[in-house]
Amino acid sequence: MISKEGPGLALFELDRLSVEISTPNGVIRPVDDVSWSVEAGQTTALVGESGSGKSVTALAAMGLLPSPPVRITSGAILFRGVDLRSLDPEALRRVRGAKIAMVFQEPMTSLNPVRSIGHQLTEHMRLHLSLGKADARARAIELLRRVGIAEPGERLAQYPHHLSGGMRQRVMIAIALACDPELIIADEPTTALDVTIQEQILELLRELTERAGVGLVLITHNLGIVARYAHRVNVMYGGRIVEQGEAHELYANPRHPYTVALLDSVPRLDRAKGALLSPIPGSPPDPGDAVAGCRFRPRCGFALEACAAQPPPLEIDARGHGAACFNTAAVLSRAEMHGEPRLHPA
Repeated sequence: MISKEGPGLALFELDRLSVEISTPNGVIRPVDDVSWSVEAGQTTALVGESGSGKSVTALAAMGLLPSPPVRITSGAILFRGVDLRSLDPEALRRVRGAKIAMVFQEPMTSLNPVRSIGHQLTEHMRLHLSLGKADARARAIELLRRVGIAEPGERLAQYPHHLSGGMRQRVMIAIALACDPELIIADEPTTALDVTIQEQILELLRELTERAGVGLVLITHNLGIVARYAHRVNVMYGGRIVEQGEAHELYANPRHPYTVALLDSVPRLDRAKGALLSPIPGSPPDPGDAVAGCRFRPRCGFALEACAAQPPPLEIDARGHGAACFNTAAVLSRAEMHGEPRLHPA
């Protein structure tokens, strides 16, 4: 059984989570000592380049990693204070889908192509809510209407290939909402969608957090989206959290060179006319490559000798803002010296 949330207790929390994958070339660790949390009614963002470990973290949190070859080697996955890793498979299934839902990346492939939209929507409800066929159908129509799909009754008989990319993504969100979850993990929920549809879907998710008190984990590489919608931000690189904090504070005063580099590579209206973007040199690390120190060091302009010896710890201040960097002072002084405007949340 899942206990009720106590005072000061996060709705959902990862505590020092590590994941390993056995491959023919050895063991790799795509998630390494990761910790973050999300409160009810708030949005926590997980950002970083492709390959940083964001999606593996989400799948680990949901208990959806195939084992073998993947296994969680350490850490806790806490929902209302209860470690989901301690639950038996049946108890975990009762939580997953009912209390915790996930909007998967790429709705084109996440929906079952040989099952109707109605079947995929009602399957959840009949399993977790014990609804009859008629009641499940009525709720499915309500959910499709809620996510902005016209003529919802007719859509139930259609298949995913009948729908546009934006409509499929809305169906994915409707499935996630089917059992009134307390937490939604949205992995790149606006991938491959045009800007207008992106905004509609993100506004829908924001409405859920504000009106229904749902906790939202937003996984994305789009810093503009994060600036507008997230309350807290976790910047991930090479399988680790390198910076985390309140969105406004992190965007205004980034402390890790990777966060600074991400912000400097974003097109912005407040840049001087003719100013060029600053791409991040090099490539993200291969998860299979052993790196003795800081994993961002080969691409970093602030690296010290200490950065090659050991990974810097993530040190969090009293305001909940911290960075895993041995040269934070230089990062902050550079921003002050150049008077660089930062991207602020709306």
